[in-house]
Amino acid sequence: MPSLSTHVLDLYHGTPAQNVQIDLYFQQEDESKQLIKTVITNADGRIDEQLVTNETWKPGTYELVFYVEQYFKEKSVQLPTPNFLTTIPIRFNMTDTPSHYHIPLLVTPWGYQVYRGS
Repeated sequence: MPSLSTHVLDLYHGTPAQNVQIDLYFQQEDESKQLIKTVITNADGRIDEQLVTNETWKPGTYELVFYVEQYFKEKSVQLPTPNFLTTIPIRFNMTDTPSHYHIPLLVTPWGYQVYRGS
């Protein structure tokens, strides 16, 4: 079974992004999404639990949704109305090869970068 991890770095403040809500979905064959888990980042901008387990993992398309507008509002960042970014969905494929998938998110209120880390 592949493993999956993520972390969020706040480039606006230059710190790890604590208390970011992240939802993990699996995309069904009919294009609907099934919520697998909701997690919150810790003080290091990481999550403290496994995103996928033997019971929830299957090969296919997954999506992480990062709630960045909520995070920046809680940090008292002056955001325009409406804000440019609300959530950031990252859709990716996980195969049945035993591999680790790490998906870091670098974010500001106006932009982001994501990549497959190690």
